[in-house]
Amino acid sequence: MTTAQGFSAFAPSRRGGTFARSWWGRAWIGAMEDTALDLGQLKKGRKLAKAGVVGPITVSPGLISATVEDGEQYSARLLVRRFDEGRWTQLETRIAERAAHLAALLDGDLPRDLAQTTADLGMDLIPTLGDIDSECGCDGWELPCRHAAAIAYQAAWLVDDDPFLVLLIRGRGRDDLLARLRDSVGAVDDSRTEAARQLGVPAAAVYARIPGPLPRLPAPEAFPDIGLPDTADAGVRAVHRLVESAARRARDMLQ
Repeated sequence: MTTAQGFSAFAPSRRGGTFARSWWGRAWIGAMEDTALDLGQLKKGRKLAKAGVVGPITVSPGLISATVEDGEQYSARLLVRRFDEGRWTQLETRIAERAAHLAALLDGDLPRDLAQTTADLGMDLIPTLGDIDSECGCDGWELPCRHAAAIAYQAAWLVDDDPFLVLLIRGRGRDDLLARLRDSVGAVDDSRTEAARQLGVPAAAVYARIPGPLPRLPAPEAFPDIGLPDTADAGVRAVHRLVESAARRARDMLQ
């Protein structure tokens, strides 16, 4: 079962006008702005988001919620359409077939071709017009109001850092998705990709293993007696005999 994720409140931000660095973070902002009925409320929402007045954010399937201090405290929520089970089954099968999709997600990236895969299945991974709604305890009629907009802008910071949150908003959290991929028929072959190895054995378990004993090596052979002379001034002939003996022994060892 997918559980909600909670995130601490952001401190006042000194960022410039850009709320997202990644393409999926910018797409999230674009989707929210496309659904807005009042651009003035968006501007106010951006100011609230940067002012640090948004409380801890909770992200769960189809829902992003927080409180916003704006004269008084308001509870606001963003509602996002979730994928149904049939579509999730299709998407999980596609991800399992393409190890690169999973490897990118585990590396903190959301590949564009995964978004294209969902589009080919008749659904948009990044919410579009008609996928997003909002609710707030304020008396504003705008969709979204400035409080919901503030939450949406800060949500862009969250999805920037963790693309799995995009999937959670659509209905599947990281742990749930990885568990289903492990159990799905035709999942990625463990022997072929690092991503599959991450699915199969947690790194902590690997590092916790106690290595077995080293194999016993054969005893080294005694170095052959090559007849070293007893004195350092044995003469040129003795040195010649020594070199000849060493050469013969080396040849015999190499044959």
